[in-house]
Amino acid sequence: RQADGRKVLRSSIREFLCSEAMFHLGIPTTRAGTCVTSDSKVIRDVFYDGNPKNERCTVVLRIASTFIRFGSFEIFKPTDEYTGRKGPSVNRNDIRIQMLDYVISTFYPEIQESYADNTIQRNAAFFKEITKRTARLVAEWQCVGFCHGVLNTDNMSIVGLTIDYGPFGFMDRYDPEHICNGSDNTGRYAYNKQPEICKWNLGKLAEALVPELPLEISELILEEEYDAEFEKHYLQKMRKKLGLIQLELEEDSKLVSELLETMHLTGGDFTNIFYLLSSFSLDSDPSKLEDFLEELTSQCASVEELKVAFKPQMDPRQLSMMLMLAQSNPQLFALIGTKANINKELERIEQFSKLQQLTAADLLSRNKRHWKEWLEKYRGRLQKEIENVSDGDAWNTDRVKVMNSNNPKYILRNYIAQNAIEAAENGDFSEVRNVLKLLENPFQEAEPFREVKEDAEEEGATATAAACAQDTRSRLPYCSKPPLWASELCVT
Repeated sequence: RQADGRKVLRSSIREFLCSEAMFHLGIPTTRAGTCVTSDSKVIRDVFYDGNPKNERCTVVLRIASTFIRFGSFEIFKPTDEYTGRKGPSVNRNDIRIQMLDYVISTFYPEIQESYADNTIQRNAAFFKEITKRTARLVAEWQCVGFCHGVLNTDNMSIVGLTIDYGPFGFMDRYDPEHICNGSDNTGRYAYNKQPEICKWNLGKLAEALVPELPLEISELILEEEYDAEFEKHYLQKMRKKLGLIQLELEEDSKLVSELLETMHLTGGDFTNIFYLLSSFSLDSDPSKLEDFLEELTSQCASVEELKVAFKPQMDPRQLSMMLMLAQSNPQLFALIGTKANINKELERIEQFSKLQQLTAADLLSRNKRHWKEWLEKYRGRLQKEIENVSDGDAWNTDRVKVMNSNNPKYILRNYIAQNAIEAAENGDFSEVRNVLKLLENPFQEAEPFREVKEDAEEEGATATAAACAQDTRSRLPYCSKPPLWASELCVT
């Protein structure tokens, strides 16, 4: 990027919309104040494939109580034995003390007050609090299918906010191994790895706080607090998403994992499946169940979508060469590939081959069977909820209310962001405003689509932009499962 330090319109719109979307979903985040674009252009190779293009420079005004990150404390790192690199403030413990004093007294004043006479205890209490905040934050991400994309120490906020919206993505079809960042070749930041990588980052913060907080203290805090806090918060949120408002049972964890497994087997849309569950009826009328199954399966992946998802990514000759290399020269193979990637490609080939024989009717029948099995378990769990309830109708009203305030109808899907970006790149920002308006009310029913009228002179509207806006209006509703073309979108 020639180190020009300039952001472009495409990534700025994504950051602006997503930071606001996250705020209205109730997830701790930096905010977006303004998004200002200019006529200045910079060259960007978007997909790192040798096809650069000119893009308009843009500035996003980010708002947060602080932008200090875990990585800010790594400026004190001693020389790395493998790379020979060291932090710019190595051996400056005086600065580390100043930074810690500033962070704790400014953003954790209650901790500063409670432990004013004991610095080690104060620092330990601070580390415990940021450990818990981070665990709760990533639990919130997992519950809405949000993938950050680059969770290194420099993208972790010292006050537990979602920060640095680069190649993020909300998951559409549920896939625990979903990678939203096209340049994350090893899946280090995949959806199911997010809790683990955030814990790893806390470990790096712990290392950066030595000697002000001895490692034996911080490592013990991390082991005792992180997983327990994550699991507790995740399950609490999932109970709300499933309308389990009366009881907290041990079996709930299994019910959630079986739901996700069913979503995975059927290619269910993560957001829309959860949203639909609030309309599931306890009435055992077979026709009602059949109608509900029709709705659920309409949110599952079609044969065409699955073929796109499992399309082999390697040339057969390349795969054959890699397999031979893994056998004959493991050291060389380790430099250019991983066994996990090869196994994933072999699995993809096997799945793709099976899909060639699969008919739409067979897929529908299979999906209905999977969902019927899970819904029976869900019905049984809901029955336990109402056993001790005096007014079943009031309970159901409360259940639906809780579910509808925890399962969004609208998220910033990649295809929605792309539509807004394309319109904006043609000079029409009305689509960005339309999207923003819906994301500000993610849990509510949509009003009929109304384009936000803009002053033509202010927006520099053109015939191209008007055509683009017209095209946008004829597209799918914002809450729809993505169109097939969306699966080809790549974010790096």
